[in-house]
Amino acid sequence: MKGFLKMDEMEMSITTRAVRIAWIYASIFIIVWIWHDWIKLGLIQWVPLILMASQLLVYWTVQLYLKWKLGKDEE
Repeated sequence: MKGFLKMDEMEMSITTRAVRIAWIYASIFIIVWIWHDWIKLGLIQWVPLILMASQLLVYWTVQLYLKWKLGKDEE
């Protein structure tokens, strides 16, 4: 496949750090959104709550899969 090159270690480190910071920003934004709605409206909106829960579920699932895959390759 032309056009896609494998990243070197520096590019991988930069990309990983950028994704981590973007994920932290999105998580904080969603938590503030939930908190704001709870304080102002007195109820918890489902959209940000489901978004936050699904984000964490995807994160943990991918992390477990990649650790399992890495462990399988070492055997």
